[in-house]
Amino acid sequence: MSNSGHPKDRGRRRGLMLVLSSPSGAGKTTLSKMLLEEFTDVKLSISATTRPPRPNEVDGKDYFFKTPEQFHDMIEANEFLEWAHVFDKYYGTPKADTVARLEAGEDVLFDVDWQGADALHDQMPNDVVSVFILPPSINALQERLSNRPGSTPEIVSRRMEDAKREIMHWRRYDYVIVNDELKAAYQRLKRILLVERLKRLRQLDLEGHVRTLLGED
Repeated sequence: MSNSGHPKDRGRRRGLMLVLSSPSGAGKTTLSKMLLEEFTDVKLSISATTRPPRPNEVDGKDYFFKTPEQFHDMIEANEFLEWAHVFDKYYGTPKADTVARLEAGEDVLFDVDWQGADALHDQMPNDVVSVFILPPSINALQERLSNRPGSTPEIVSRRMEDAKREIMHWRRYDYVIVNDELKAAYQRLKRILLVERLKRLRQLDLEGHVRTLLGED
């Protein structure tokens, strides 16, 4: 698959798992949306969940909706790349769906925290490309959080503490982008994607091409 407006990769390509993490307010969600809008062969990961569907949510598109019993069966069968228990509901990334997308040449975008990033890397280290997004300053981060609808001093204070805990894990990532200017930060993220697509292990036709060059076929 190839996105119009970008050079087509030579031959078949295995997709990659692009894992984005950041403290709340650093711009991860905005950068993710920009990437999904530009690249038609980058797809957002679909999680399984035990929470009920909201209006207009579609099973298999927005989430894979599961009963608690089904979810626990999937845990027992080791069918998740990662999973978590959040506010009495379960969320997890089904391994089969991700692997099918990678084998079809699609890149899968993950919006997770550092623990989710670690779990994904442990499961599929050759496929994960991890990127951490940092704010330009702590004051800029506090201002962004304060300007969110419904923010109160207590909510901002709690989110700032959470942000500092998340930032402490920045060294775990392959790449780090300081989101000091959105367009520039997006260009850095795009370059990471395009370069990682060219990794030798992701170009599936190279072995055959080299054998042909050497007269081995």
